[in-house]
Amino acid sequence: MIRVSDADAVRVVTLDRPDAANAVTPEGLGALADAVADAPVPVVLIRGAGDAFCAGADLSVVAEVAADGDPTPFVEAGQRALSRIADADAAVVAGVDGAARGGGVELALACDVRVATPDATFGEPGVTFGLFGAWGGTHRLPDTVGMADAMDLSLSGRVVDAGEARRMGLVSRVVDEPRAVADELAANDPSALRLLKERLRDDAPVDAQEAAEAEAFAALVAEHADALAEHRKG
Repeated sequence: MIRVSDADAVRVVTLDRPDAANAVTPEGLGALADAVADAPVPVVLIRGAGDAFCAGADLSVVAEVAADGDPTPFVEAGQRALSRIADADAAVVAGVDGAARGGGVELALACDVRVATPDATFGEPGVTFGLFGAWGGTHRLPDTVGMADAMDLSLSGRVVDAGEARRMGLVSRVVDEPRAVADELAANDPSALRLLKERLRDDAPVDAQEAAEAEAFAALVAEHADALAEHRKG
């Protein structure tokens, strides 16, 4: 269900189950996480095949989990996979074109940059059939959009379009082609990308963050000492 291609400093990872709106199983999420975590390039673009980004968890798997009676392994597998995507060295772009629902929204939230095409829509419909997204969405969504919009989306189950998603900060841009955003990131220095991501995601106490920030900045200065010297001469 995953297709991977590498070109021009960008790895494109495509969810490839268009007949199922790219719904994912925990195993499929694991394969996706492997493709992101093992990327040999500085930027990864995640996108969906066909007319959807990702419909979320495969409901046939959810039904099997319900029959088994213990949903904990299912939840933990999804949480681990999305945490690996969030913690990957590469800068990860979610290119949402078409529907993102439930676990598909959670997948996008685990990415560093989320962009949407004008055809993108977002929804957390779990509440409408007695569930909710449990792959990290209950903390990532309010962290991203704020508590008011997170409560509204989650408790209503309503669907929002790309414009409203941009207004609430669920995506940072509405673009015609998400690959262009990935290419824009990939044009930058890979070491700076990696360290910036690490610093921006750091949730340590402020003193520790600032010490790590200074250390990371010093490392970049040392790495680019020759170029900086040439710039000073110029």
